[in-house]
Amino acid sequence: MDAFSDLSLFAQIAKLGSMAAAAQELGVTPPVVSRRLAALEARLGARLLNRTTRRLSLTPEGEQYLNDGARILEQLTALEHRVGGGSHQPQGTIRIGATLGFGRLYIAPVLSRFTEEFPQVDVQLHLTDRPINLVKQGFDLVIRFGEQADSRLTARLLANNQRLLCAAPSYLEAHGAPMTPRELGKHNCIFIREGDETYGTWYLRRNGETDAVKVRSNLSSNDGTAALSWALEGRGILLRSQWDVAEHIRNHALTPILTEWATPAADVYVMFQATRQMPAKTRALVDRLVSAFEPWRQRGPAPYGPW
Repeated sequence: MDAFSDLSLFAQIAKLGSMAAAAQELGVTPPVVSRRLAALEARLGARLLNRTTRRLSLTPEGEQYLNDGARILEQLTALEHRVGGGSHQPQGTIRIGATLGFGRLYIAPVLSRFTEEFPQVDVQLHLTDRPINLVKQGFDLVIRFGEQADSRLTARLLANNQRLLCAAPSYLEAHGAPMTPRELGKHNCIFIREGDETYGTWYLRRNGETDAVKVRSNLSSNDGTAALSWALEGRGILLRSQWDVAEHIRNHALTPILTEWATPAADVYVMFQATRQMPAKTRALVDRLVSAFEPWRQRGPAPYGPW
C-alpha cells in the first residue's frame, strides 16, 4: 500500500469511529484494516489512535496526521482532476478470471450490465477450474474463495459464503446420516478436483478444534455442476459452497449434515493490484462488483442467507 492509500484508510477510520465500520465501508475484513493501521503506525513510529473496547480516539499525533492529511487528500484529488481531464472515463480492455460455475452464474451477468453502462470497456471473462496467477498471467481481476494470503494483492469482500456438507434424502435413507466427522469415512463422498489435485481430506472444526477426515469416493470431477448432479441423484455426500446448494436445500432436494461443524472459509473476494494509479476501468468494475453483491454480504442463517 502507498502513503495515499494509508492516509485515505486512516481518514475513513477517523470519520466512522470504528475499524469494523471502516472495513464494511471499504468492502474488506476488519483484520485487514487492523493490520494496515498497525503497519502505518509502525512506519510513522507513532501511535495514531487510542484503542479501548468501546471506542477509538485520536492521539495528538493522530489529530495532526488527520488534519494535515485531509488537506493533502483534497489537493491531490483536485490535481488529478485537473491533470487527468477525461482520462478518468473507463475505457480499454479488462481481463477477469473466475471459477467455472460461480463465474457463469454470478459474475457473467454483472459484467453484462457493466459493459452496458461503459461501452468503451472490452471485458474478457476467463472461466477455469485451475488457480490463476493474476500477475504472471496478466489478469486485472480474479475472483477467489476463502482466506487470502497474498500480500501483493488487495482483496475486497464480495459475498459471505460457506461450504456445506449435504446429501440427497434417498442417499441418507439408504446409508444413514453420519453423526460424527469420523463416520464420513464409511460413506461415499463426492470429490471436486481443483487444478491437478484430488482432495481426499475434509477439514471440520468445532470448539476451536479441527478434525481432518480421510474420505473415499468413486465419483470425482473438476466441474461442480457434475458433482452436484451426482449428489442430487443420491450417489454420495457432497462438500459444496452455499451459493451452489442453498436452493436445493430449501427445496429439500438435499439435506445438510453435521451442521454443528464448521468447514474452511469460503467467502468470495475480488483480488487486484491496488495502486493510486489504478486504471479507471479496473476501479469502476471493482466498485460495480462490490455493489452488485451487497445483499450477499448480509450474513443470514445457513444454509439460507441471501443465496
